[in-house]
Amino acid sequence: MKVRIPSPLASYTRNAREVEADGATLFELLADLERLYPGIRFRMIDEQDAVRPHMRIFVNGEQVWDLHAALGKDDDVFIVQALSGGA
Repeated sequence: MKVRIPSPLASYTRNAREVEADGATLFELLADLERLYPGIRFRMIDEQDAVRPHMRIFVNGEQVWDLHAALGKDDDVFIVQALSGGA
């Protein structure tokens, strides 16, 4: 399925902003991304297997927090990294 990668994580995907990965659940999809692009999963998921606070994952336009959410092979997954900071 298509996975859209935010700019801050593109260095893990050899600067590709859209990649293909497989998985019946979001957990499996992220494992496949990690297999293809080592180090990327840790930037999105913490040590307790929770989505990091500054990350958002959308499946077909709906935000998903549950890593065990089912995915279909034609789903579109968007990974978004929130920006923070300021003066």
